[in-house]
Amino acid sequence: MFRNLFKSHTQNPLPSPPPDADSSMPGLLMQDMTEGERLSHYSEQLGIPVKKRLLEDIRFEGKLDIPIQYFKRMGLVPLFEEQGVLTVAINDPANFQAADDLARRFGFKGTRMVLSPLGEIHSAINVLFDQTSDEAEKMVQDLESYQSDDQVFTELEDLQDLMDVTNEAPIIRLVNVVLTQALRRQASDIHIEPYEKEIKVRFRIDGILYEIFSLPKRFQAHIVSRLKVMANLDIAEKRLPQDGRIKIKVANKTVDIRISVIPMAFGERIVLRLLDKSISILGLAEMGMAPKRLEIFEKLINKNTGILLVTGPTGSGKTTTLYAALNRINSMEKNIITIEDPIEYELKGVGQIQVNPKTELTFARGLRSVLRHDPDIIMVGEIRDLETVEIAIQASLTGHLVFSTLHTNDATGALTRLVDMGVEPFLIASSLLAVLAQRLVRRICPDCKEPFHPEE
Repeated sequence: MFRNLFKSHTQNPLPSPPPDADSSMPGLLMQDMTEGERLSHYSEQLGIPVKKRLLEDIRFEGKLDIPIQYFKRMGLVPLFEEQGVLTVAINDPANFQAADDLARRFGFKGTRMVLSPLGEIHSAINVLFDQTSDEAEKMVQDLESYQSDDQVFTELEDLQDLMDVTNEAPIIRLVNVVLTQALRRQASDIHIEPYEKEIKVRFRIDGILYEIFSLPKRFQAHIVSRLKVMANLDIAEKRLPQDGRIKIKVANKTVDIRISVIPMAFGERIVLRLLDKSISILGLAEMGMAPKRLEIFEKLINKNTGILLVTGPTGSGKTTTLYAALNRINSMEKNIITIEDPIEYELKGVGQIQVNPKTELTFARGLRSVLRHDPDIIMVGEIRDLETVEIAIQASLTGHLVFSTLHTNDATGALTRLVDMGVEPFLIASSLLAVLAQRLVRRICPDCKEPFHPEE
């Protein structure tokens, strides 16, 4: 899309931000406010709307000859032009002048401001300067003459931001581009699939797999080795499945990745599950429940004992629903402990345990230990075996509220699954509060949608 991203610009340099423009509130008090509270305060004082999501509004098509670091330092990003007016997202009203200068620089007659969180602005900047397709093609050209070197086998250094890595080996940069592009597109999974003559890279976005690009077959071993090194897996083992974790930093966001490697007919196939911890937890009212169901669900999560299960296919938002429930009932009067694989979001005031099979810390073993920590509410990331469900039932029958998930297609299927695991029906009847089944529903594109009237 845009070239010469890091080319220095010496003509007509843009100004540095002026001192803080807001004087209606003492600086010390402003420091104690969260970013959301600060943006709301600015919005109320200055009449500027707050926009928390920017990615769907990035339609700027001008030629950018300003370094990407400038936009990140100033905390602003141009979004789109409408009737000669440039809409710019800013994080700090003190940068009004810089936004106006930016509009004049590109020949617009005016500027419209919106306030946005800094992390969202950085994500929008990365999308605006997106070079992924062209960069991937260039890297493939570089790889044509590439010979394996020791850089591929170097480990990550203290969460170095992948956006700042520009002088590494082509294989490393290619893997970084795949990861950053998946995060920009808000993909939940990355599939790296070996075939007879090529490697295909696919992203799962909103529940649907999309092919992003193909790579020559001969780079397969280098890509697999690089990802294994990042996950501290055995690069020499090619006959058995391996699982691991990667922690990376992209655009100042920390992202956890679950990696699964499995041998296939044409080589090792890799699936990466992306867990962006910067994404805010949704409230129960934002989960899409009907008002009546929401009322029932809120009554259930305020019970003192019993088991509440959430079911649905992989990636349907089961854990997100349980996080929203914990967030609603979390208080200083309650001791809440979770056992997760992995910890997807950090909840303030909640004790969270990371399952680790290598140290034999399983769901069952963790749950058994948690019961000795006087919990009021326990969340088990997933019920996978009879031992875990038996301990969960025991906990619910001894005065604890237990949340967990099951992989079933519907709510009634949860009962069949529990019986199939070996749980006695009378124990299910005495401990199970309710089962909530859910699906991830795709949204209609706001720009492409059009009215439709069915004939019948």
